[in-house]
Formats: sequence, structure tokens, C-alpha cells
Amino acid sequence: MKQTALIEAHRRAGAKLVDFAGWEMPLHYGSQLEEHHQVRRDAGMFDVSHMLAVDLTGDKATALLRYLLANDVAKLEVPGSALYSCMLNPGGGVLDDLIVYLLGAGRYRLVVNAGTAEQDLAWLSAQARPYAVDIASRRDLAIVAVQGPNARAKTWQALPQVRAPTEAMKSFSAASVEEYFIARTGYTGEDGFEIVLPAARAQALWQALAAQGVTPAGLGARDTLRLEAGMNLYGQDMDESVTPLECGLAWTVALKGEREFIGKAALLQAEPQRHRIGLVLLDKGVLRAHQCVKTPAGDGEITSGGFSPTMNRSLALARVPRAVTAGQQVEVMVRDQLLRARVVDPPFVRNGQVLIKENS
Repeated sequence: MKQTALIEAHRRAGAKLVDFAGWEMPLHYGSQLEEHHQVRRDAGMFDVSHMLAVDLTGDKATALLRYLLANDVAKLEVPGSALYSCMLNPGGGVLDDLIVYLLGAGRYRLVVNAGTAEQDLAWLSAQARPYAVDIASRRDLAIVAVQGPNARAKTWQALPQVRAPTEAMKSFSAASVEEYFIARTGYTGEDGFEIVLPAARAQALWQALAAQGVTPAGLGARDTLRLEAGMNLYGQDMDESVTPLECGLAWTVALKGEREFIGKAALLQAEPQRHRIGLVLLDKGVLRAHQCVKTPAGDGEITSGGFSPTMNRSLALARVPRAVTAGQQVEVMVRDQLLRARVVDPPFVRNGQVLIKENS
């Protein structure tokens, strides 16, 4: 298995290590529940170095990305600005979801998922040939996510030199400060930073954050946090067989205008029969991926599900017939029993606040 630069820090902290997309990663450090609450209430840090930063450079880098991505990088006008997008196949299916940052004229950074990194690089390289764009896989870099209501303040305590350049930084933007590339982004529904830095410096950053009371958190808490925040997980909530229009990501697709991009023609012709919803379980049990959702309009399927520590109940994201809307009651097959669930519009929790009303 591959290991990140922080593997020894995880071992010293007593992490339960598991195989995730071929990487030896911490599932938790003793209590997934406590790590979840720490992020919602204070600050936690995640090693996300298994994800891959890819740097693109060249006069035609903008043209390449405008063709490659469903969202339009022409929206990025100021260095440091960021955009969330899907990369599609010709049929409109999602090859990966990613964040793209504008570094400067003809210079971009993509951060892609660990499980799709190699196929993403191959796809990028194939599409880049006519554009003469240089593509650099940055495995020399580590990525640490610091998330929670106190995440930014504790990062500034650990790295005082980054405060001035990042204090006024808006969400979905980034700044380069010395050896650090600091983005105000995340995957938890909380404020915070994702910090890209040389892998050789990752241990020192981890220790500096820990000294300020930032608690290590593993993949388990990351998954329950992102589920509460209504954020998709690639490979579960979408893949090459699913279009952005079917998984709650239509807002990331810039269909208007003359720009051509891979998958656009398929999306323009598509008439999606399914869409993404949220579910709150009303009966006792736990919602899990692949469980069948029974609705008056036909069957659907849970794509992500689990127990919500913040709401103290089971939640799910599901793909169901388009006629199913928020406020309806449906049934989910859980261990050969049909349990009642209420349809809601995700997200469920953001910035520490429960957004779903009991009667919504």
C-alpha cells in the first residue's frame, strides 16, 4: 500500500489504519464520534495527502480546461480563485469531481480524488496533446485539511506568517505564502483551510497544529461530516454511469454559451429520469448505500447513508425518480424490513447548524 508523509504521525497517535484506494490511511484515532464532534464544535485536522495535486502550465491551459471541465474556468479571473467542477466522459458520465485553482496566467492546479488519480492523469494527458500543455503530477506535496469553527484561528496560531495574507480571503479562494498553498475550502460543511505543502514539511505542520489543540481526525469522521453536509463521494454518489444532472451537481455545469466541452452534447440531449434527494430515517435502524428506496413513483437507491452524530439519527443521499420531492414519505428496505423515511433537500448540517426541521 502507498503511504503519505504523515504515516508515522498516525501510528504514534494510535490510528486504526485501513486500505483506502490503495493508501494506508487512518480510519480513526480511537473515537470516530469524538473526532466528528471536534470538527463541528472546534477544529480537527485530516491527512488528505492521498489526493493528488496536478499542475497545468502553458499558453493554452485555459483553452484545455474549458474543453475538459463541465464548469467554465473562464470564471476564474484572479489568481487564487477556485472552482468546483466535474470532468466528464463523452456520454456525460462523471470521470471525477475536482477543484481547480488559477495560479497565474496559463497556470492552474487541480486537486483530484485518490481513487481516480491515475486514470485522471491518463485522461488529462490524452486530451492535452493538441494543446501543448505541461502536466505535472505533484506527489512531492502533502495536503492537510484543518476544519471547524476555530480552524482558521488555530491555523494562524500554528503558522503566524500566513494570517495577514489569508485573514480576508473568501471561501473558495487560495493564497501562496512561502512554501504553503492555503485554500479556504473543505469537505466537512465547516469553515477552514486545505493546506498544500512540501511533503517533507508535513510532520512539522501536523505537530504545530496539534500544539494548538487541533485534533487529528480520520476517514470515518470525514465521511459522516461530508454526508451531513450533503457532499457527494465519488464512486458512491456518482461515477461514469451517472451525469451531474442526476446527482445534485447540475449547478456545476455551465451549459449556456458557445463553449464546447466533453460531455456537453450528451447533457443537452439528456432527459434525466432520476435525481438526488436526502433522506431522514423516521424508524429505528441505519441507512446504508445500495438499500432500495420504495416510492409511489418507483424504486430508487441509497448512494450514501449512515448515522449522523450531529442530528443523532440516520441520514442518506439517494437517487430516485424525479417525481419524488421533499416532504414526501418513502420506505427503505433495511435488513428485509421496510422502514419509513422523510424526503428532504440536502444539506442536513452546515457550519454547525442543523438545517432540517423536524416537520420539513
